[in-house]
Amino acid sequence: MIGIFDSGLGGLSALKEVRRLLPFEDIVYFGDTGRVPYGTRSRETIIKYSLQDMHFLASHNIDAVLVACGTVSSNALVILREKYPSIPIIGVIDAGVRAAAKATRNKIIGIAGTPSTIGSGAFDTGLRAISPDFKIISSACPLFVPLVENGFVSKDEEITRLAAEIHLQPIIEAGADTLILGCTHYPIIAPSIAKVIPNASLINVGAAAAEELRDIITARGMHDTEREGAVKYYVSDEPQGFERIASIFLGEEITDKVTRIDIEKY
Repeated sequence: MIGIFDSGLGGLSALKEVRRLLPFEDIVYFGDTGRVPYGTRSRETIIKYSLQDMHFLASHNIDAVLVACGTVSSNALVILREKYPSIPIIGVIDAGVRAAAKATRNKIIGIAGTPSTIGSGAFDTGLRAISPDFKIISSACPLFVPLVENGFVSKDEEITRLAAEIHLQPIIEAGADTLILGCTHYPIIAPSIAKVIPNASLINVGAAAAEELRDIITARGMHDTEREGAVKYYVSDEPQGFERIASIFLGEEITDKVTRIDIEKY
């Protein structure tokens, strides 16, 4: 069984890829919708929330975890791995860095992320470790997660396009040909982002991490091919809003399939 967690809806972009790559695996998804966003929190708070999220998933006897959150991956991944050394835990930072390094042609790479992720410098460090020749332009995008969580996800949403135009202006002006979507919420509004930076390769870090998860599952012989896998959804706030947007994004009805939990108990 695979565990996936995020601060809210964003991890669904990773879940979608995991289901495509590993269709026979059971999945437990937790979205911390009661405490979203993580990206504006202190590092201490992010670590606290991340440990609670991981404790909850571990109670389901999971075999591996995908941390579908750039903020957690950049601030708490090392601590999670120390606490759970026997469980493979995959974050989105390293996977996104490797994908961007392969995609760029002019070596100008933009990074869009939450304030906490951008402040950590994790993507920058990873890219410079691959090549010091990369020109890296980072931009904090605090409006993106609230737009997604409140349902402004249509490709025709003018407010979302304007937010992308404002947040990504330094990256556009630098001529980046590759843009790391450094939060798993961001692929949900990728059509709006693509409108303002149409010639750039958009790197879905959740999808990149899902590919690495598949490789680990396969290499360790944990791959289940006996039947179609099932997904259990859990959230920390009322399920209705999550159900509505998740059903649109996933292309299937998940009404009455989402359970609310008290994450503070973990």
